[in-house]
Amino acid sequence: MELKKKGFQMPDKIYFEEETLTDTYGKLLAGPLQKGFGTTLGNSLRRVLLSSIEGAAVTSIRIPGLLHEFTAIPGVKEDAVDIVLNVKRLRFRLSGDKPRVVTINAKGPGEVRAKDISTDGFVKVLNEDQYILTLDKDMDFSMEITVAKGMGYRPAEENKSEDQPIDVLPIDSIFTPIKKVNFWVEAARVGQATDYDRLIMEIWTDGSITPPQAVTEAANILIDYLLLFSLEEDEMQGSEEEVEEEKKEDEEDNQVQDVPFNKNLLKRVDELELSVRAFNCLKNANINTIAELVQKTENEMLNTKNFGRKSLVEIKRILNDMGLHFGMKIDQEQLEAMRKELATSDDEYIQGLGEEVESIGGEHAS
Repeated sequence: MELKKKGFQMPDKIYFEEETLTDTYGKLLAGPLQKGFGTTLGNSLRRVLLSSIEGAAVTSIRIPGLLHEFTAIPGVKEDAVDIVLNVKRLRFRLSGDKPRVVTINAKGPGEVRAKDISTDGFVKVLNEDQYILTLDKDMDFSMEITVAKGMGYRPAEENKSEDQPIDVLPIDSIFTPIKKVNFWVEAARVGQATDYDRLIMEIWTDGSITPPQAVTEAANILIDYLLLFSLEEDEMQGSEEEVEEEKKEDEEDNQVQDVPFNKNLLKRVDELELSVRAFNCLKNANINTIAELVQKTENEMLNTKNFGRKSLVEIKRILNDMGLHFGMKIDQEQLEAMRKELATSDDEYIQGLGEEVESIGGEHAS
């Protein structure tokens, strides 16, 4: 690596301690590191882990007859305030990006816990023993719970929509799946030198994401942001007017444009020398050919799941070498004609080789 050439000490090992690793706890060890980088990396990862990892949480509840959190519910031991506090502690794994509604249909008397929630294939309850309320008489009880994805903390006011029914109660949401992060730095040895760092991190999650997955996601978030600062001197942003002008140029670059035809458009993306991450992102987005790729804008690519700015820069360089770029408008008829022309050329080439082989064989026979 370039940093290693400059004398920076890069870690020989970055791994999670296998004997203690679970779905909810992990101990990460990384070293040796250049002096000071243990704290730099540990603090950066910790802040991102606690603030910016996506998770699922309850955004509202609906109980027949419940108009606000101070309403008493007949036959229920707890008041609405206590029920809301208990519901906030529910943890979920949510598939897909859309909010989902799960339900509770219980019969008293008895306790109602998270295991009594009826879910679909998109929602999984992680803490089934979480207590919700107690029904103190023979009665039927129902509740709707809306689960959505988000990051960090969102107050109840932001979970309220203009058209929601009057008996829907929005609640504060704590989306972060990270319960706790600790890190510390120890001295590490390289040869005879002991002035190096060894980073140790402990990560606790709610089980909706594993510690290794969380660290990977946090690292990718940092990479995407730090790449914005990876500029040549003449690319450094200056005045506000220059920034606005550059933004306008970027928007124009992202607009669909007509361009001359290029035979590279017929290639498949698996023919490119891409990193595993970039290739998997394209594969998951069902982008199979260069023609399909270049018709996407940069913004569309950045909105692709797990596709970050690092992958964007990587692919832009490859396309640039081919004389291509994002945001191209491809004439489909011309593309098909070129595909047929190349197929015909290949057939003629193979036929020519066959005739040449036959000719050589005839000469040897004579």
